[in-house]
Amino acid sequence: MHAFKQTHLIIALMAAFWLLWPGALSAKKQAVDIYDLSLDENLDMPQIHNDKQAAKVQDYQYDVAVKLKKQNFDVELMRDNEVIVVTIPAGQLFGPNDTILSNLGKTSLKPMLQYLQNPGFYKMLLVMHSDNTGSDAYTLELTRSRVNAVFDWFEDNGTVEFVVPYALGDTDPLVDNNSMVNRKRNRRLEIYLVPDNVMINQAKKGKINIKQIQKQ
Repeated sequence: MHAFKQTHLIIALMAAFWLLWPGALSAKKQAVDIYDLSLDENLDMPQIHNDKQAAKVQDYQYDVAVKLKKQNFDVELMRDNEVIVVTIPAGQLFGPNDTILSNLGKTSLKPMLQYLQNPGFYKMLLVMHSDNTGSDAYTLELTRSRVNAVFDWFEDNGTVEFVVPYALGDTDPLVDNNSMVNRKRNRRLEIYLVPDNVMINQAKKGKINIKQIQKQ
């Protein structure tokens, strides 16, 4: 009986040490790694279950969407107006079949940097699409190289702690790839601004402000 209690005491002490160890805390905090999630999973979380908080977030996101529209971005709202989708034509970011971000592309992306100024306020998903010109392997590699170029630019100019890139090749066209005009529409970058925990916590307190950095 004494040995049984002693064994359990040792296990309890080891568990307490693991929880207090900084690396363990980090591992616990990162139990759900956004980089391991699919696009649909990242779009669906975190969920806002409180109606009042959800309403605050929806109102804030609507105002941000209006602001982006005034800056001539192609903007939509989804998930009950909680998530903003900004669509930028690939031709505005890259030359034909190129994977190097153009100067026009850098200028086009610059207004989006402000939405990363408060880590954890937004989760930004970068989703690159292509038309169906070329093989599946080619379109996938093209979109992978392009979205990595966009990701690298964000990393060079801000923070990418909450930025997740996805390359979808030609798997999700907006329209049929049956004309030059339609193929051009399908070649695009979608930027999703998903409310994350900092914004949701602010909504719980009653006021959302991206410039208010959460104290650690």
